[in-house]
Amino acid sequence: MRNLVGEYRHKLDAKGRLSLPSDFRKGIPEILMVTQAPTNDYLMVYDVEGFGAWVDSLFEKDGGYSSSNSKHIAQRRVLNSRAKRVELDGSGRIGISAELRAAADLDKNVVLVGNTDHFEIWDAKRWDDFCNSVDLSELFD
Repeated sequence: MRNLVGEYRHKLDAKGRLSLPSDFRKGIPEILMVTQAPTNDYLMVYDVEGFGAWVDSLFEKDGGYSSSNSKHIAQRRVLNSRAKRVELDGSGRIGISAELRAAADLDKNVVLVGNTDHFEIWDAKRWDDFCNSVDLSELFD
């Protein structure tokens, strides 16, 4: 997945299914990986390869993942345990497990946010609060 941008407001249905925007569906594989953000306040959605690359990137500051490093093994185990494989259905929806919805405090109103190589799923109020806390003018000083 590449060049995902934009903000899309959607609703989770009673079964935890989420319809993806048509802009996101273009070029998205049928199998996706949904995981908790490190801060536990939103979900991140990658294609399978992108998820693996994200996990690998987290170990770069330590010289890369080492299978002989017990800390790395434990950290990767937890990262992988937090992820769920989901399938895009014929209607362009993905199902978000109750566990992941609870972890990110998602109820009904959500915002999908394109973030280049993945997209994020935020609770709508939390997203609005986050956006209000960011000062973009600092980029132009």
